[in-house]
Amino acid sequence: MREARTPGPGLRRIGRFVAVGGAGFVIDTGTLALLHYGAGIDPFSARAVSTPLAMLATWRLNRALTFGASDAPQAAEGARYMTVATLAALLNYAIYSAILLAFGFVPPPVAVAISTSIVMAISYLGYSRLVFGSSSPAGGAAGASATKGGGSSSQSR
Repeated sequence: MREARTPGPGLRRIGRFVAVGGAGFVIDTGTLALLHYGAGIDPFSARAVSTPLAMLATWRLNRALTFGASDAPQAAEGARYMTVATLAALLNYAIYSAILLAFGFVPPPVAVAISTSIVMAISYLGYSRLVFGSSSPAGGAAGASATKGGGSSSQSR
């Protein structure tokens, strides 16, 4: 009988990335739904508000839980994260808009789910390679503390 294997660090990191993405999705879609259905704002403008809120939340969560802090100062790391996130969001928004325009019967939250699922792999590659870099620990924030002399991953650098 084979023993059950525990997932390796890369798989755990991807799992944390998906969980953080889920939180970002809830923030993005929840804000979109509140603004569109609750306040009557058109779905395109509502998404322009919901996306930056989700970006900020996922940067902080990915930094703390998924990748750990990069070696760069937080301002530089944040700028790189927002650059990758903005490029991913533009692609996400283009797909979202195309879905709404081509298939008018699709509710905006469903269009968000489809577009976000498509862009997820691209985002992971961008964040892991361009924002947090190869020097980031596979173990997330706990590994960052050990690697960087025990400092808190939320402190400014």
